[in-house]
Amino acid sequence: MHAQRTEDVSAGESAGETPAAGAPADSVLVGGRGGLGHLTLNRPRAINALDLEMIRALHLTLDRWENDTDVDVVLLDGAGERGFCAGGDVRALHEMVTAGRVDEVHAFFREEYALDHCIAISRKPVIAIADGVCMGGGIGLAGHAAIRIVTERSKLAMPETRIGFTPDVGGSWLLGRAPGRIGEYLALTGGTMDAADAVYAGFADHMVPTAHLEALYEALENRADPSSPTELVLLFDETPERSRLEDAREWIDDAFAAEDVFGILDRLRRRPEPEARETAELLASSAPTALAVTLEAVRRARELPSLRAALAQEYGLVMWFAFTQPDLVEGIRAQVVDKDRSPSWSPARLEDLPAERVAEAFAYAPDPALW
Repeated sequence: MHAQRTEDVSAGESAGETPAAGAPADSVLVGGRGGLGHLTLNRPRAINALDLEMIRALHLTLDRWENDTDVDVVLLDGAGERGFCAGGDVRALHEMVTAGRVDEVHAFFREEYALDHCIAISRKPVIAIADGVCMGGGIGLAGHAAIRIVTERSKLAMPETRIGFTPDVGGSWLLGRAPGRIGEYLALTGGTMDAADAVYAGFADHMVPTAHLEALYEALENRADPSSPTELVLLFDETPERSRLEDAREWIDDAFAAEDVFGILDRLRRRPEPEARETAELLASSAPTALAVTLEAVRRARELPSLRAALAQEYGLVMWFAFTQPDLVEGIRAQVVDKDRSPSWSPARLEDLPAERVAEAFAYAPDPALW
């Protein structure tokens, strides 16, 4: 992972990296030069997991740069060797929900989604480097950037169903636009993508080897007009190997085109491929509510007109999970807090899932609304 440079954002400032306004200590670093604004997530021990202060600091800086004539390109990366961003701070979410701190839950998701949308619509191109781990909330930051870069050590995923939850931060929007039924597969399994998979699935645009990142940073800082950021990135881009997802399209498209989770499991179990049967075993142990709601969410997102609309749909689902369903708290407990990896889902079996459960989820009207 690239270390933050000790350079200024605009010509009138003194050199030196600085914490972003509103961020505790130095959890978000601000730097750059030559028209390049540089934001670095800086909680490497937590793989740069996002908390509300970081979200606010990022949004505040991006808003300031939107009208700063000294900044015309934004670079977003993460500190440390392990990853760009492991996602939102789910341990903190667990504490907020169990303590009944409703306003804080609303604030976290509303402000996180507003930041993701801000990145997507920014007039200053945002270049995100999703080196290493990039999951959940990390996808929300990198997945909607104008130029999305992965490396040979990138590991991308939307693993929310593994904690009895559903993909959010605009993840359903990206999943709904993946080739074939790759979106349903990735959403329900929480499967991890490497660089080739991420480019193939539409979660990334370019693969740049880590050995070339330093030169890319320098080129972005010292670029000569009229070189565009994309033209510069292409100087360092390498074609990734063929995606394993592309090779698995036959069984994935067949199984995940089924009408519901029951049908998907049935088709997976009938397939001759060992990977299909392994996927069936994984889904059979997952939270039935999360699977059924997530399947519908990806399919509805496929028909939505915009990222903004997808975020609004996700927000309603997230609030529904947080305030009406025990699975989210239980999933975080099992995977993150106690780490016993033995969640007790409610219901535990797909056969016991109430027929109206999915409709209830989509009918939920959060107050306040997202937009």
